[in-house]
Parts: sequence; structure tokens; C-alpha cells
Amino acid sequence: MSAEAGRRTKIAIIGDRFMTPSTFEAAIRARCHEPIDIATMQLPWPDEPMRHGYAEPGMDGLKEYQGDAEAIIGFVGSAEIAITQLAPFSGAMLKRMPALKLIAVARGGPVNIDLAAARERGVLIVNAPGRNASAVAEFTIGAIIAETRLMTRGHDALRRGTWRGDLYRADLVGRELSQMTVGVIGYGHIGTKVVRLLKAFGGRIVVADPYVELSSDDIRDGVVKAPLATLLRESDVVTLHARVTPETLGFIGRAEFAAMRKGAVFINTARGPMVDYDALTEALKSGHLSGAMLETFAVEPAAAGLELLQLDNVTLTPHIAGASLKTIERAADAAAEEVRRYLAGEAPLNPCG
Repeated sequence: MSAEAGRRTKIAIIGDRFMTPSTFEAAIRARCHEPIDIATMQLPWPDEPMRHGYAEPGMDGLKEYQGDAEAIIGFVGSAEIAITQLAPFSGAMLKRMPALKLIAVARGGPVNIDLAAARERGVLIVNAPGRNASAVAEFTIGAIIAETRLMTRGHDALRRGTWRGDLYRADLVGRELSQMTVGVIGYGHIGTKVVRLLKAFGGRIVVADPYVELSSDDIRDGVVKAPLATLLRESDVVTLHARVTPETLGFIGRAEFAAMRKGAVFINTARGPMVDYDALTEALKSGHLSGAMLETFAVEPAAAGLELLQLDNVTLTPHIAGASLKTIERAADAAAEEVRRYLAGEAPLNPCG
């Protein structure tokens, strides 16, 4: 797979306003000393929202992407390597890019690529698993504290000109993490980091993940693995860190919220489609759950009329948990290393599909 002597490998970088083309190019040039020609293109995300293939002909199965198919086909042209975070590569598009041999997707899940079509055409797809794990884990701890210690209630009131001195009342104040049981659903790149950070607070930690075993360090530190039903029943805070799969679509719904402790808090910094938000709204309005922190939604951007946006016991952010400088650096470095390995004829670190 190494570049032939004297031949300049063409690389097409399709960045955006988070993963900028210049960041990708700098990382690649720092690692790769073979003759290369780099062309760059910048998409307008996050200033403009992503799209989903199920709504567009020819993009079936693709999710969370941005970019016009014809423009991307024309830009990639005869490039052998494409680097991107969000550009779509459907089966129909790949047929029109016959020179393409490697696509490095600088994100954890290559949902903007038709992996089956790529396999068929012999195009290697690599990704950057765990690129934002540290960012999301830190954000999750902040989300838990913001919701359990009533920061959002106080902030919203002050913005309206109201001093909520009553938030010091014994019947309203929140508990400290040291007093609570936190249930972590999903023990992957992010879930394991959330567990590591939670330990510093001294509370009880329960993990539910049928496919992964606890590390020896977590067992030593008293972390407990339990079925989902047990976690829901015993946790004061439930934080979601699973991946979207056919098995997890809508798997946190009415029954699961009913099974949670009265007064518990629900945190979602993962993905919206795993949660029945209508059921969550009911649980929050009834008072069965005392609060929720939501970073992701079933449809994004969230509709202005969404009832969850009107509830005063919810903290909301616009899918920004993974947005950090470290995420940018790690993703660009991961893509650059895959390019270096490809040009050197070495096996990829993170092949997909």
C-alpha cells in the first residue's frame, strides 16, 4: 500500500470549523515525509447543522454528515486519501471516486460513511475512537454537579431578576456526590473515564454494560457491576454512555424511568435516540425525577417547541460535550498517524467494518 517511488500521493482534506483543514494538514505534514499533494475544503459546521441520510435520496443509512455530494465528489477527484470528520461518502459517491483507497474519519463512529460499499470497493476506512472521551467525561461530571446542586435553577432565576434564597432550604438543597450512588450505563471509552473521575468524590459507583468487564483497578476501588434494572433501582444519578445500536434504540423509556428512584436525576451526554424523551418529560413533570441534564436530543437541532425546553428542572446544552482543544488535537493526530501508516505500508491502527 506504500506510495510508489517518485509518485506524489494526493490527499483531499474536508474539514470544518471545529476540525479545521489547517489542523489536519499540519498534523499530516509533521508525520509524513513522502511526496504528497494536499488540497483542502472547509464545511460550515457547526455554524450550520448536520444532516441525516434517511431524509435524502442516495444517502440511505448515513447519519450526522454535512456537505453536498456533488461538491465533495468534484473536490476529492483523483485523490487516493480523504480526511474528514463530517463529509458523507455514500455507495453512489464512492463509485465516482475510483482512485480513493483510504478515508480517515476523525470521529469515534464513522456514521457518515457507507462501510459496506467501501468494503466492496476496497476502500479502507479508519476512525479515531475515544477522541473526545476525556472532554465528554469532564463535561459529564460538570453536568451532574450543575443539576444536583441546583446551579441551573439559581442561574435562570438570577437572569430573570429573582434571588432564589429559598434554594438554601433543607427541603430543596441537593446532595453532594459523596452521598450519592451514581449509575453509569456503558463502560467504553467515555464511561470508564467518567468512573475514574467519579472516584475522587467518594460516592458509590454502579456500572451496567453486558459486554465489558470491570478493570482490576475499578474492582479494587469498590466499583460495582450490575444489571441495568439494578442500576436504575439503586442510583441517585443515572448517566448514559452507551452507543446507539439496534439494541439500545429507545432502551431508556417509560418503564426505565419508572424504575428509577423517586427524586433521581438523569444525565444524557451520549445520544438522543437511545432515550424516549416523551417518557422523560412525563417523569420530570410528575416529580418522579427531580431533574435531568440533556446534552443530546432525538432530533438535532432541538425543536423550539420541545416541551423539555420549557421545564425548570432540566439543564440543557446544544451537543457540545465533546468540544475541546484536546479533542481537536487527538482527532487530527489519529488521522495523521493513519495516513503515515498507509504511506509506509503498515497496518492501520483503527480499521472500521
